[in-house]
Amino acid sequence: MTRIRLVASDLDGTLLRSDRTVSPRTARAMAAARDAGIEVVWATARARHSVDALARSCGFRGEAICANGAVTLDLADGTPEITGTVSIEVTEALAAMERVRTLVPGAVFANVGPTTFVAEPEYAALCDYADHHRTLDEMILEERLPRMGEPMVKIVARHPEMPSRELYRLAVAAGVDGVELTHSGAPYIEMAATGVSKASALARLCATRGLTAEEVAVIGDAVNDIPMLLWGGTALCPENALPEVRALADRVLPSNDDDGVARYLEELLA
Repeated sequence: MTRIRLVASDLDGTLLRSDRTVSPRTARAMAAARDAGIEVVWATARARHSVDALARSCGFRGEAICANGAVTLDLADGTPEITGTVSIEVTEALAAMERVRTLVPGAVFANVGPTTFVAEPEYAALCDYADHHRTLDEMILEERLPRMGEPMVKIVARHPEMPSRELYRLAVAAGVDGVELTHSGAPYIEMAATGVSKASALARLCATRGLTAEEVAVIGDAVNDIPMLLWGGTALCPENALPEVRALADRVLPSNDDDGVARYLEELLA
């Protein structure tokens, strides 16, 4: 059996409990894995500032794949150093947003940069803090997107009446060219540059370490984790994962609230 040398885990719904915290057991398991030479990588749709806050809360000092693969961070020294970004070209962003507006009149948008969040006022009005871990005064409001400035790593779109899962299914069925369309279970859909996913970022990271897919275990619960689960040599999911994710998993772990990721790490170290 090939030894697992790296574990890549989604955060929300997977490594984090439902209260969006890292449990003490999970923090201890990640630290023990690191000490034993097993690297733990976070792979999330979240942005840099949110990942930084989580890392500080539990002492995580590893690599993080953010924005569904469009941003990579190194948290080794306790600060979120951006080590790579993949941006969406302005022409492609304009075309993608126009396509979604045509498919679903009333859709509203925000553009996410490595450090900034630029939203249409109508988008910001729909947001709770938990959606993007930003207050209204931490967003830049623009009547017309895209806003020139920092490169755009992700587009998010939502509708005041249509659930995000339905908006995602409609957009996938109709097709949105020039972007990678996904959904993380949040109340919006997400678009990155074509070819960008958690899997693409994880593959690049592993290549720099000389690791093969067979040496990598991947854990996730949602649609945006599927490419990563298909890439890794061992595909795992928590009990609370979506049915389509469970169908791909080599093994189902206890739920996120039962510390499934921690239990798996502990097994590797046993």
